[in-house]
Amino acid sequence: MDESTSDEELMLAYRAGNARAFELLYTRHKGPLYRYMLRSAGPAAVTEELFHDVWMNVIRTRERYEVRAKFTTWLYRLAHNRLVDHYRRSRAGAAVADEDALDGVADAPFREPDNELDRRRVAREIIEQLALLPDAQREVFLLRHEAGLALDDIAEVTGVDAETAKSRLRYALTKLRRALARHAEPNRASTAKDFDHG
Repeated sequence: MDESTSDEELMLAYRAGNARAFELLYTRHKGPLYRYMLRSAGPAAVTEELFHDVWMNVIRTRERYEVRAKFTTWLYRLAHNRLVDHYRRSRAGAAVADEDALDGVADAPFREPDNELDRRRVAREIIEQLALLPDAQREVFLLRHEAGLALDDIAEVTGVDAETAKSRLRYALTKLRRALARHAEPNRASTAKDFDHG
């Protein structure tokens, strides 16, 4: 068992009692899952609790795990359900990201900015604009750009059809492009065109 072992094989091995398999899964998915939850749930303290709950749910349900979809689809479905529960209980608004979460955000849909300061400025703008998106659009965007899920997997995670997922992503991208174009420097305006690649 190593880095070439598929997520599904690792989860089956974990179901059979192999703790190393869980360690590999956790290492692979902790960063993207945490960022997805941070940008969906808000403050770091809330995110930590929800993130922990998702992994505890993986542990609790391991004996019932079956390969019916990609592991990532199953994992993000658990995360989606935990976030829905959180929203129902708290009626919390949009996410607010902290400074430590900015790494990696600007890199995903953009060309590399010229310097660190510029990269962080763009990252802050993306996070601010993400917080203004409707929940459904923000979630689809994060599942695509943080989790790297395909549209069919996003549809399964969120419980909608693929066309609805595609439409939500398109609306999110359009709103983000427009918002970022208003804030961009003239020589940076073209970077928004790269949003839908990846």
